Amino acid sequence: MFSEFAFAIFEKSIEKYHIEDDVYQSFENPYTKDEISHLLYRKNWIDTVQWHYEDIIRDPNINPDDALILKRKIDASNQDRTDLVEYIDSYFLNKYQSVKIKDNATINTESPAWAIDRLSILALKVYHMKEEATRTDASEEHIKKCQSKLAILLEQKKDLSTAIDQLIADIENGSKYMKVYKQMKMYNDDELNPILRGKK
Repeated sequence: MFSEFAFAIFEKSIEKYHIEDDVYQSFENPYTKDEISHLLYRKNWIDTVQWHYEDIIRDPNINPDDALILKRKIDASNQDRTDLVEYIDSYFLNKYQSVKIKDNATINTESPAWAIDRLSILALKVYHMKEEATRTDASEEHIKKCQSKLAILLEQKKDLSTAIDQLIADIENGSKYMKVYKQMKMYNDDELNPILRGKK
C-alpha cells in the first residue's frame, strides 16, 4: 500500500531530523532523484523543519527581528511545501497517464499528493504526541491526556491511509481521474500583491 510506504519514509525523515533536532542542520536526501521516495523524504523534511519553526516563533520572549526573519523562513517553507506537493502529483499523473478513464468516473475533492501532505503532517503529530505521552517529567494527568490524543491520531492515520490507498486504486482502475490545478498564491507575486506592487 502506498500510504504505508510513504509513512515509513516520513518516519525515517523525522527520526533523522531529531538526531540533531536543529532547524539549521544540513539536509541530505538518502534517495536518488528519480525515485518517488526522494520527493516524499524531502516533503516531510520541509514539514518537520517548519513544525519546529512554528514552535520557535511562538516563544513570547523572541526578539522581534528574529521573529521577522523566522516568518520569512516559514513563508519560504510554505512555498517549498506547495512545490513538493505539485511534484508528487506530477508523479501520479505520469504514472497513470495511460489509464482508460471510465465513462462514470468522478473527480476527488483533493489530489493524491494533498492527501499525502496531510499524512506527512500526521506523522509529525504522532511522533510528538508519543513524546508527550512518554515524558517522565510530566504529570499523570498530562500523560493520560496525551495517550488519549495519540490513540485518536493513530485512528486518524488508519482512516487517512485507507482513503489514500482507495483513491490511488480508483485512479489506477479509471474510476476516478486526476485534475491538478497549480497553486495560484497571490501574496508572493509582485504583480498580484498590492503591497509588493506598490513598492516597485
